[in-house]
Amino acid sequence: MNDFVLNVATPVGPFGVAGTDDTLTAIFLPHERHRASTGSAPQMVARAGTQFAEYFTGTRRHFELQLGDVDATDFQRDVWRALEAIPYGEVRSYAEVAESVGRPRASRAVGNANHVNRFPVVIPCHRVVAASGLGGYGGGEDVKRFLLGIEGVRL
Repeated sequence: MNDFVLNVATPVGPFGVAGTDDTLTAIFLPHERHRASTGSAPQMVARAGTQFAEYFTGTRRHFELQLGDVDATDFQRDVWRALEAIPYGEVRSYAEVAESVGRPRASRAVGNANHVNRFPVVIPCHRVVAASGLGGYGGGEDVKRFLLGIEGVRL
């Protein structure tokens, strides 16, 4: 069965949420255009769409979604767990995340793990910033700045 894709309109463009009744399999950033599926969204995809809309209106701080398994290294999984631990409205530097996973010299590897994160926003890689400021983001700096702004962070 192919994953169902639902596009969620946001002020920075449509985010795509893909999945089945049971799990999400991917979240697509606005520049990663994916054709929306037709018909009724499966339960988990519909739930994700609702939660994304709530996040973008500032009424949701935590996501309650079942994420599908992805092919990843142990290090990438450690980084993603560290990202999930960053509270809403706070940021950490790449170096701080590297330190938190026991690899203090792996700041660049943290950036690479962020880049392959299949669930942006839900696994909040936008909360990781460079020591000198905003840093990069797969969705572009404007999208990162907007996401952080929703959470009250100004850089």
